[in-house]
Amino acid sequence: MIRIGICGFGYWGPTLYRAFASNPSFAVIAVADPLSDCREQALRMRPSLRLLDNSDELIDAADIDAVVIATPVNTHYALAARALRRGKHVMAEKPLATSVVEAQELVDLAEAGDLTLIVDHVYVFHDAVRKVKDLRHNGELGFISYYDSLRVNLGLFQPDINVLWDLAPHDFSIMDYIFEEEPVHIEATGYCHVNPHLPDIAYVTAHYGSRMIAHLNLSWMSPVKVRRIAVGGTKRMVVWDDLNLEERLKIYNSGIDYQPEADRRVMVPSYRIGDIYSPRLQNVEPLGRVVEHFGRAIRKEELSPIDGRAGTRVVKLLERAQQALDRSLAAPKSSVIAERRR
Repeated sequence: MIRIGICGFGYWGPTLYRAFASNPSFAVIAVADPLSDCREQALRMRPSLRLLDNSDELIDAADIDAVVIATPVNTHYALAARALRRGKHVMAEKPLATSVVEAQELVDLAEAGDLTLIVDHVYVFHDAVRKVKDLRHNGELGFISYYDSLRVNLGLFQPDINVLWDLAPHDFSIMDYIFEEEPVHIEATGYCHVNPHLPDIAYVTAHYGSRMIAHLNLSWMSPVKVRRIAVGGTKRMVVWDDLNLEERLKIYNSGIDYQPEADRRVMVPSYRIGDIYSPRLQNVEPLGRVVEHFGRAIRKEELSPIDGRAGTRVVKLLERAQQALDRSLAAPKSSVIAERRR
């Protein structure tokens, strides 16, 4: 039995508690949160829980084997580093840290201590994502032309991070897992409508050496929640609508066929419109799979696709996108608007 302590019991904490409490490999021993309301919520869920107002005290406890970190992003590094230095396994919420330097140090600490460090990139364990990866690996999609993601909703506005760091880790982790390729160039633009220094809308475009292009539409300003991803290949195209409970994944036997270059007089492709297939996906909560995987990784039973190195790659993409976003925000908007009015 792996004894777990949860640092942070806000928005995601109760969901993490339920996932760990329902897994027979784990025993949730303690919860730490500085807010009394959050501790009271944990107490209502299980009166025997040990409740603390300080995460350091939880991490230092001798009867804790592993720590789950669900605190604000700017605290992830300090808490995870403390836990690893005290010989605890760590599962951190996304993103792993606020910089590549911090993330890499956590990886080094985990490897030096022979400890498990994973990031809760939950979509990597979603059946739809694994199906798309299988389709690509088996060559059923053909050459991948694009990845297009619409990830928008109304809120939740975060006090410490912008929409890029809140929503893009999902897409970056999915892209890293499926395509196993790093972009050669990243562009980003956005706007701050509510908080002057925290963009609430962002558009990210990533260019790959394989000639694939990825585009992310991220927003806290949408009246509706949308979670839709399209992946276009030369043989087949895939659309994953995570809010469509009946047909989450649709595979289109459609594409564009070109004549051999030697036979071309003009660049006129032929269009292929075929059948649409919606495979049955298991109705299994991905977070439950992440928790089960955490236990197996601690016991050295399997390698992790969401380990610290994968988490560091996601942070690297976030850093590159943030740099591009910063350049966009620094550009004088008035001159751009004036140019458009001409």
